[in-house]
Amino acid sequence: MDKQTYLYLYYQMVLIRRLEERGAELYQAGKIGGFMHLYIGQEAVSTGLIAARQPQDRVITAYRDHGVAINCGIPANQVMAELLGKATGISKGRGGSMHMADVTRNFWGGHAIVGAHLPLASGLALGDKYAGRDGVTICMFGEGATNIGFFHEALNLSKVWNLPVLWVCENNRYGMGTAVARASAVSEIEQKAEGYGIPHSRADGMDMMAVYEASKEAIGKVRAGNGPYLLEIMTYRFRGHSMGDPERYRKQEEVKKWEEQDPIGIYCDYLTSNKIASLEELNQLEDHANEEVQKAVEFAEASPEPALETLFDDIYAEEV
Repeated sequence: MDKQTYLYLYYQMVLIRRLEERGAELYQAGKIGGFMHLYIGQEAVSTGLIAARQPQDRVITAYRDHGVAINCGIPANQVMAELLGKATGISKGRGGSMHMADVTRNFWGGHAIVGAHLPLASGLALGDKYAGRDGVTICMFGEGATNIGFFHEALNLSKVWNLPVLWVCENNRYGMGTAVARASAVSEIEQKAEGYGIPHSRADGMDMMAVYEASKEAIGKVRAGNGPYLLEIMTYRFRGHSMGDPERYRKQEEVKKWEEQDPIGIYCDYLTSNKIASLEELNQLEDHANEEVQKAVEFAEASPEPALETLFDDIYAEEV
């Protein structure tokens, strides 16, 4: 990567962090409704992963999707407006926090039902294979989804049909309020791929460069026609499962210990120690991210609610 790309990835991570922090404030102020799941602590995962993809590669994820949306190129204005349910949001205010999508950017959405998007990923990959395209479908999900029937059905078919899918488990160690070892007979999630003869590996999700390198290698293997691959990325969310999480299942000492491994700080150290960028340059990027998020909030709050007469729009596809 050249310097501009290194800095752009840093900017994306900071932008996600600041947007999520402001989103939490707006939620607590009653300006955002429904469920909202923050990506704070996991920024290195989607940033490194999506930086390794090609434009023809599809991305589909679960409900913790704001950061993924930013990495896929959706402007902060549209992400924030969608959080506030405004007509200018990326899903026109109809999707909210858990249903952001933009197929023009090959981002096939956030999905609220645990694991339900995995069979969709197999379908997207089947479509690419059938049409002779070289795109890879990147499907992101939490470790809790690996205990759901959708996971097993999707992985089985992806191997039977040798589909170009990169299965990416974002293992943040807690499925809602339950530790992995308490809910899964196999606590090393990557090992579940063995049951379907799918190759697999693990990456450090607190280190953006480690995620990037592991993702680049895995995507390359899938694109080469080797069939599906499962990449388990070990990470940690600094906030609760959702905004309504009382967090009684883990101690604050544990959270603070993980916060010392802040992925933004780790990447900052990488850039400065390798003399790719100075602290002054990185501080300027942080200031710019703060400004962009503030403008996004102003844009969202000034945007109109979806008009009543549009209630039935976008339900059916128009015949071409």
